[in-house]
Amino acid sequence: MTDLRSIPLKTIEGTETSLAAYAGKVLLIVNTASKCGLTAQYEALETLYETYRDRGFVVLGFPANDFAGQEPGSDGEIQSFCSTVYAIDFPMFSKITVVGEDKHPLYAALIAAQPKARDSEAFRAMLNGRGRNPNPEPEVLWNFEKFLIDRDGAVIDRFAPDIVPSDDRLVGAVERALGSPA
Repeated sequence: MTDLRSIPLKTIEGTETSLAAYAGKVLLIVNTASKCGLTAQYEALETLYETYRDRGFVVLGFPANDFAGQEPGSDGEIQSFCSTVYAIDFPMFSKITVVGEDKHPLYAALIAAQPKARDSEAFRAMLNGRGRNPNPEPEVLWNFEKFLIDRDGAVIDRFAPDIVPSDDRLVGAVERALGSPA
């Protein structure tokens, strides 16, 4: 299995990095989009980050234009949108592909480690009801799917796009991963 921390990444500012920069932290990796019905989750993601960052928690945003063209902007446009509309302070990364043959190696590793999102059936049914053909598992279903990574770099949970960052299932998983407050 690929060590997530060794996969090359690029920040939204263009700096080369990897998840090794977040060693020892609990991470929530989210594929984001600025023109999606779920875009308002940015606000709750920022709140979650602010609530737990002093305990070693980091939200990492990965813009992707894989779903209905809902992230058409350049990295600069995405960065501007996130800072001016949602005052995002958590780290954002360069736009990537999260599904299909061209998916980024990070997402290939995340999906391999956690092939099913928690409680994805309702969201899958909603997409079907709107005439969208959802990706088959294990592919990412839509924007704002979330992967939880423990302090050792292991994928420990995956949440469907409609599980908002304030949902007790997600918050509880983050708290368990963080352990007792320092």
